[in-house]
Amino acid sequence: MNVYESLGVKKVINARGYSTKLGGCLMSPQVLEAMREAANSFVRIEDLQEAAGKVIAEITGAEAGYVTSGAAAALTLGMASCMTGLDPVKMNQLPDTAEMKNEVIILRAHRNDYDHALRAAGAQVVEVGFNYATFPYEIERAISELTAAVFFLADVSKGALPFEQVVEIAHRRNVPVIVDAAAALPPVANIHSFIEQGADLVALSGGKHIRGPQASGILCGRRDLIFAAALQHQDMDVFPETWTYRHLIRDEVLAGPPHHGIGRGLKVGKEEIMGLVTALKLYVKRDFKGELEGWKSKIETIVDGLKGIQALQAQMIFPQKNGQAVPSAHIRVDVAESGMDAHSVVNALQEAEPMICTYESLASDGIIVIFPESLQEGDPETIVRRFQEILTR
Repeated sequence: MNVYESLGVKKVINARGYSTKLGGCLMSPQVLEAMREAANSFVRIEDLQEAAGKVIAEITGAEAGYVTSGAAAALTLGMASCMTGLDPVKMNQLPDTAEMKNEVIILRAHRNDYDHALRAAGAQVVEVGFNYATFPYEIERAISELTAAVFFLADVSKGALPFEQVVEIAHRRNVPVIVDAAAALPPVANIHSFIEQGADLVALSGGKHIRGPQASGILCGRRDLIFAAALQHQDMDVFPETWTYRHLIRDEVLAGPPHHGIGRGLKVGKEEIMGLVTALKLYVKRDFKGELEGWKSKIETIVDGLKGIQALQAQMIFPQKNGQAVPSAHIRVDVAESGMDAHSVVNALQEAEPMICTYESLASDGIIVIFPESLQEGDPETIVRRFQEILTR
């Protein structure tokens, strides 16, 4: 009996890809060993974060890096750092943002569930443009003395301005740009491309394609903003006379240490930090071409296996609509032929043994989507068999 079964919880065939609701990714033995070793001794978290940040900076090309408890946490911390800078009074005031720069400009085409993470820090959203188009003057006119940052969502180009143009407009007015690149990997180039193009802060997920711990993420970018984020994240049960960074008080960089910050509830453990760093080091050495071929093979197995079911029409989609080089299977359900709509089939798959979870955002259009990144050996065949049982009974 495994640990899940001991709690009465069923294991899942993950056909959704790197999905938080299903536990993200499966970590490599090297990552698991690093986490196990980290759990066996103590370390000062600020020392560990500083060392981890050097690794992140080297790989991403940023001035500095920081390990967070996920990409959403990175966005909250990044937004907070843009609003407070290195002012401990402002840090202590959040999420109350009265009398400070507290606005974040977001293209309407980039509004999404996860920008709640920006508002969680106390930021006020200023929407510009429309879902079908945004013009440069709309960002320019929206920037004011209250603007703390401009937000950009990676891999969403429809209705948006090019990233380089957004950066140029923002930087002309000395406004930092925060990029949500949580789901922008692959390609591997995106781990450094936004920094190269001028992003001030980039948020990345650690528990997706990087295959680090699910409760891990990366915030990388400008050194001053990363330090401001760290001050609002780490345990600040410190005293000015003995604090690790007391020299910054002496040098008048800081008025003094802040109290526990807006990110205190987003803490990340020593195990997650070491797991993320290990996964990141391994990430840039992986065989991405081989991974892609393996993904395609799994999708082909599913698409070919479903051809004999009259109520289904399956095809491989590659690349994705946003250009991402990940294959998927789009399975259209014929209601007239099957007597079931796509939602009913999704539910039937989730009631299977083993449970099969798919990507259901297109189910209202009659389409079930399967992503291959988290499928294990034998999973494609099990998925085909279960579809056959559901649609031919």
